[in-house]
Amino acid sequence: MRDGFPTLWRNTNFVKLWLGQTISLVGSNITLLAIPLAAVSQLHATPTQMGILQMAQYLPFLLFGLLAGVWVDRLPRRPVLVVADLGRAAALAVIPLAAFNQWLSMELLYGVVFVIGIFNLLFEAAYAAFLPVVVPREQVADGNSRLQTSAAAAEIAGPGLAGWLIQVATAAFALLGDALSFLGSAIVLMLMRVDEARPKTATLQRAIVPDLKAGLSAVLHNDYIRSLTFCSASANLFINMHLAIYVLFLTRQVGLTPAQIGLLYSVASVGGLLGAICAGPIARRIGLGRAFIAESIAVGLAATAIPLLARMGPGAVPLLALVHGVWGFWLPIYIVNAASLRQVLTPNHLLGRVTASSRFISWGAATFGFLIGGIVAEWIGLVPTLVIAGLGVLASSLWVIQSPIRSLHVMPTPHEAGHRPAAYDQALADIPADPASVR
Repeated sequence: MRDGFPTLWRNTNFVKLWLGQTISLVGSNITLLAIPLAAVSQLHATPTQMGILQMAQYLPFLLFGLLAGVWVDRLPRRPVLVVADLGRAAALAVIPLAAFNQWLSMELLYGVVFVIGIFNLLFEAAYAAFLPVVVPREQVADGNSRLQTSAAAAEIAGPGLAGWLIQVATAAFALLGDALSFLGSAIVLMLMRVDEARPKTATLQRAIVPDLKAGLSAVLHNDYIRSLTFCSASANLFINMHLAIYVLFLTRQVGLTPAQIGLLYSVASVGGLLGAICAGPIARRIGLGRAFIAESIAVGLAATAIPLLARMGPGAVPLLALVHGVWGFWLPIYIVNAASLRQVLTPNHLLGRVTASSRFISWGAATFGFLIGGIVAEWIGLVPTLVIAGLGVLASSLWVIQSPIRSLHVMPTPHEAGHRPAAYDQALADIPADPASVR
């Protein structure tokens, strides 16, 4: 919407949500580098250990993803968001405490990132269902775009700040910055005043298994949501293969310092900021379906090119930044429009379950990408593994190309003919709507 920007900034609850997310995102981008670098520089982790470390953070999505969606749909979402922020702050604070007392180990890192993953899961499920309560549904895409713009800006500031903090205070102590950011986010969320009705007693007493099935059924029986979910699952599997060993690759094979890696991420993330700003206009200009396809192909080509360019050594940093910029530019276009599509098509009382079910498939399957990346890198080397990962990301575009999404021009309505099959409507009908929880 052309008037979405000023309207959203007059919504004080949205401004508070945006502010809290911006604070925590800057801190999260410190963690993005600090935990892997702590493993590499202070604990001398192997490729397999790096894969396990990355996998541990996403394992909760596979183990508890469906249950989290049911739980979130039975509770007000704002308190869940606050608890998740406080839990992540406490978990992160364990790492510098352990480093100070010389207790730091790979096993401790595995445990901490697993706990963080549990709170990430709860936050993601509650957050996706909370945004349509804060803003009108017709402004959901604008809200996602604003928040994704903050994420891209945080990716510019966070890694550069992380690189400097790691150089000065070591990777473990740099994580205090992220712990404080989650605490700040929790405080801002507590200041929000949102009329979020509590589910009725009958909703809380419903059996869990039917609710679990309802969330999965709603994902699998909607042509749009199903195609994007499996596209995300396959792309995330190979992206995580890449991420499992990428910091190890940049430090040991390319020879970059933490500060150089932070600068590389920051410069490359400018593309992400531009992509978040342009997500809506590009989808309107070339069509929503073509935007999804273009993103999948562009990210796949960028991921494939990165290991080939990096073989040039430190002199490849400008080209690496350029390719990361292309990757960063197109990724928010997918994220913003995919999240908005799911939120627009799904009733709010079901949105927590649909989000968690989608995450269960896309992030749960992708959990194994980290382990596979580490094991394959031990076997065939870092560069070949990164090339295979890039080709896999490129192939994931087939999920969108072969789906009805390819001909989608604009955001559909919840009752779009031809893409709401009877099975999907039946799945919705089988779920008792709690009138007190539907806005």
